[in-house]
Amino acid sequence: MFSANVRIFVSVERVDLRISFDRLAGIVRERFGDDPRGGSLFVFLNKATDRCKVLFYDRTGYALLYKRLDQGVFVAPPRTEGASRMEMSPEAFARFLEGLAVEGKKKNSSVH
Repeated sequence: MFSANVRIFVSVERVDLRISFDRLAGIVRERFGDDPRGGSLFVFLNKATDRCKVLFYDRTGYALLYKRLDQGVFVAPPRTEGASRMEMSPEAFARFLEGLAVEGKKKNSSVH
């Protein structure tokens, strides 16, 4: 879906994922100092790290990938002190989207 050379950045701070496209783009500009229309993917996690939003621009407008794990959590790359974001490779991003199974972190779901 994305180019193999796309840059992917994960926000170090957790975000209330109810916010809009425009607010996420604002975070990219204000906290990261990046252009949200520059072709990179920007990953945001909720406090529980069981949901993520990925903001990207596809030449016609902003798009979001929103994922909620049924079980487990997303594991972000290790933090660097003072950084507002961390970069991950496309390979690491693919593994990231699978989540990490954590015992005791199962979600109840009415969909089977």
